[in-house]
Amino acid sequence: MIVTIDGPAGAGKSSTARELASRLGFLFLDTGAMYRAVTWLCLKEGIDLCDEQAVATAARRGQLQFDAGRVLVDGVDVTREIRRSAVTYETRFVAGNNRARAYLVERQRQLAQGHDVVTEGRDQGTVAFPNAECKFYLTASPHKRALRRQQDLASTGEQIPLAEILEQQEGRDQRDQLREIGGLKPADDALIIDTSDLGFEDVVTRMEQIVRDKCRG
Repeated sequence: MIVTIDGPAGAGKSSTARELASRLGFLFLDTGAMYRAVTWLCLKEGIDLCDEQAVATAARRGQLQFDAGRVLVDGVDVTREIRRSAVTYETRFVAGNNRARAYLVERQRQLAQGHDVVTEGRDQGTVAFPNAECKFYLTASPHKRALRRQQDLASTGEQIPLAEILEQQEGRDQRDQLREIGGLKPADDALIIDTSDLGFEDVVTRMEQIVRDKCRG
């Protein structure tokens, strides 16, 4: 069974997907980490992120591994590094690279094959897994999403003003929505959940019940 969770940054996708997968006993697939990992690799190797072919080649060449919540690139643990603001800001180049994106979607499908999976990202229910049995789209107010992002960055030692995060977030939302392939939008059959005023436990419990009902159906 495939459960997809899409939505903009700061809507709570990653934490929700991870907890939901744990409760269901499903594999958790963090696709956002894949784009971040490729970005980290390009920055590390000095690859011009505007060079679409070079970035796509790096995406195919890099050995991406996901192990017990850790993200490894060519055996190096980059779990914390890929969450830093410098990587986040540059990820837009990889996300907008159609060649790299096509390969990563292919990789996502390979990782999910033969498993029950909870997968989160921007295009999981629309592009990667259009036939998924259960689809969610999480959203929240811009202010709430920016606050969450600020807290995430603070946990890694970065103190970023809220106004700066809001500005970057707005630009990122526009790019995600206008992207030619894998643009940010809910799948037609996705359940939209606004998490602005909902507690984490309430969101996960509601989603868990929906998935279990689907399983029984």
